[in-house]
Amino acid sequence: MLKQIFLTVAALAACSTMSGCATIVHGGPRAISVASAPVGAKVSIYDRSDTLVMTNTTPFIAQLPTKYGYFKSQSYRLVFEMPAHATAEVNLTSSVSGWYFANLVFGGAIGMLIVDPLTGAMFNLSPEKIDQNLSATQAKVIKDRTGFLVVLSSEITEQERTQMVRVN
Repeated sequence: MLKQIFLTVAALAACSTMSGCATIVHGGPRAISVASAPVGAKVSIYDRSDTLVMTNTTPFIAQLPTKYGYFKSQSYRLVFEMPAHATAEVNLTSSVSGWYFANLVFGGAIGMLIVDPLTGAMFNLSPEKIDQNLSATQAKVIKDRTGFLVVLSSEITEQERTQMVRVN
């Protein structure tokens, strides 16, 4: 009986060391929700080596790997573009997942030094949800006369000064 209990405990311990905790919890690439206001913006996603990874139109969910190399995390730069709106950029940064440290208790050295670093599951990307507000460009506001532009008087020409309208 004691031998059977010992073999069961040994088998469970061996199984737990053959996988990484973060790999079990997180799995593969992270799902990042990408949206914009107004909707329909073209989003280009570049990785940390400035290589174009994907292009899509908002709203969408991007599946992005967290791994750049062994023990190296991936980061991303998202560029939002829409006609008559200012271009906006958002950075996705990575950090070590708390589940990676669970290997100290459950996953053992194999999970901590091999499995999680090789799969990239030891890293998280943040933010997990992006909802970018796009602002109309100044040229469109001026052309359509739908707003006003605030400038410093020291930065305008004399001709621009003569065309100014007092609002108070």
